Amino acid sequence: MSETHYFTQEGLDKLKKEIIELRTKGRAEISKAISDARDKGDLSENAEYDAAKDAQGMLEMKINQLETTLANSKLIDVSKMDNSKVMILSKVKVKNIGTKSHHHFTLVSEKEADIKIGKISVGSPIGQGLLGKIVGEVVEITVPNGKMKMEIIEITF
Repeated sequence: MSETHYFTQEGLDKLKKEIIELRTKGRAEISKAISDARDKGDLSENAEYDAAKDAQGMLEMKINQLETTLANSKLIDVSKMDNSKVMILSKVKVKNIGTKSHHHFTLVSEKEADIKIGKISVGSPIGQGLLGKIVGEVVEITVPNGKMKMEIIEITF
């Protein structure tokens, strides 16, 4: 049985767009590379042809994986979620007790995580440490460079 993947509408749209891009532009580029290599003669000793066929196999495998993810995905309805505790899609404002700095995180699925824009995976150490906690709670989280204490300041969606 396949794993269920939870997505926001934005994440689901991004996944669908990637599949369409690979099916159209990706397949067209590979087809052209195979055709160009085929035009160079004997296929039995044509490394360029072999590389293009390998790339085609990798592309089809990627498309298949993304389609499987899409087939096993569920859209999360934010309107039915409880913001009294941290859960997937929560926007959490925390205070690092050690450095006194404030951070904003949105907890998302692993497939949507992007630390550059503040989206962290619910499976990450910080995500795991924050899940289920409430405003005012102080949590100690083990991260790769040690332990950190964070106070939950605010939870929204």
